[in-house]
Amino acid sequence: MAINKNHEFEDLDNIKCSIVEKNISADRVQFLKDLLMYNKYEVVVAASPAPKAAPAPAPIPAIAVEGETDATTPSTTTPNPTPEPIAPSTFTVGVTDLRFNPTNAVFGRSLHTPDGHVVTLAYWNQEDSESDDTVPYFDHK
Repeated sequence: MAINKNHEFEDLDNIKCSIVEKNISADRVQFLKDLLMYNKYEVVVAASPAPKAAPAPAPIPAIAVEGETDATTPSTTTPNPTPEPIAPSTFTVGVTDLRFNPTNAVFGRSLHTPDGHVVTLAYWNQEDSESDDTVPYFDHK
């Protein structure tokens, strides 16, 4: 069990893993997989379970007013005309090294890009295409 929310563990494909990110797109999976494999981590990717659908609201029964017949009361058992939308395909990424914590890895500057730079927060979040590690994250304005 995790001590805090930033260091989660789960079984992905029957392998105990430290969770890197959950509910991410296929493009993000490929980015993280390439980066983590370059840093010599064994990466496990599993499809995220579909979110639980909210139960359909119960129909409100019609209240009969004196003098009305049953023919004028509206039917309360109409089927749901819109089908439930298909959930988007999302994934969960984990690594087999249970000591790995993504927050500590980024801010502790222990991950490197293939071109030799230290992974910054902007690079990890894919906001920058290149890692500019010359200015620390706390000095960015």
